[in-house]
Amino acid sequence: MSCALPALAACTTPLRPLRTPAVSPDAARLLQASATAHGLSAFANLHDLSVAYAGTWRPIVDRLQPALVDAGFRGRSEERLLLRQGITAQTHHGPHGVKHVVREAASDARGSVRVWFNGVESHETDACAAAALVVDGYALFLLGPLWLAARTAGNPDALPMAAGERVRLVSGGVTHECDVLRVQLTPGLGFSSTDRLDLFIDVEQRLMRRIRFSLEGLESTRGAVAEVDSFDHVSLHGIVWPTGFYERLRRPFPLPVHDWRLTGLDVNRGFQSDDLRGPTFTGLATGPAGEL
Repeated sequence: MSCALPALAACTTPLRPLRTPAVSPDAARLLQASATAHGLSAFANLHDLSVAYAGTWRPIVDRLQPALVDAGFRGRSEERLLLRQGITAQTHHGPHGVKHVVREAASDARGSVRVWFNGVESHETDACAAAALVVDGYALFLLGPLWLAARTAGNPDALPMAAGERVRLVSGGVTHECDVLRVQLTPGLGFSSTDRLDLFIDVEQRLMRRIRFSLEGLESTRGAVAEVDSFDHVSLHGIVWPTGFYERLRRPFPLPVHDWRLTGLDVNRGFQSDDLRGPTFTGLATGPAGEL
């Protein structure tokens, strides 16, 4: 996730608010088309997901936002998701040791998070808020329209959305013509009450190529806007997954932030919530995600 200098957190953002708090038919069709292109039918059959990541942060980012980057405990990670229950656990490995996070989402509230550093639970406010923001952000970056479609399941009016703008962008070294899907996300990412998202969905394949988002879930990042490009997609288990990610800050000032890759993935191991609840993975959640 990205950062902002606390002194600049009140700057305006490049995310335009929706004109009306409703779902436009064009936006609903665009979300459905993109979710289908990413493998919505296969995604509906997933019970659990195991993924692994490895990446690098730009050095200046740790100085600007140490709680969010948490460089001592973040370099490579293993993540386990119970998709229908909305439970995610992450184990991060860094030079200072192991950080374990358990996030339980709620459809109408901010949910909960627990954080352990080297087996000792932390109740520090910024550490918990940053961990919740990272968990939700990584799910959104990996799953994109699938994650949002799950949020609207059975309630198509749950997420106000608008569409109609078309732009050209370069992601992963490739130029794409994209339709922009604007979303008001409530509850937002992490402990935010509301966030705004722009999804850039390519015209040709209907895959999400970029997502721009506000960062209201942490006091020091409020008012900031970042974006993540996703590329090098692969098709596995009936789903199209991005494997390359690049994050940049847009507001309060342009800044490259983070490069990372999806290094492992497997599905339907059969682990349950008790295998995730910390301070380590247990049972069928242990063992690395299958190498890509």
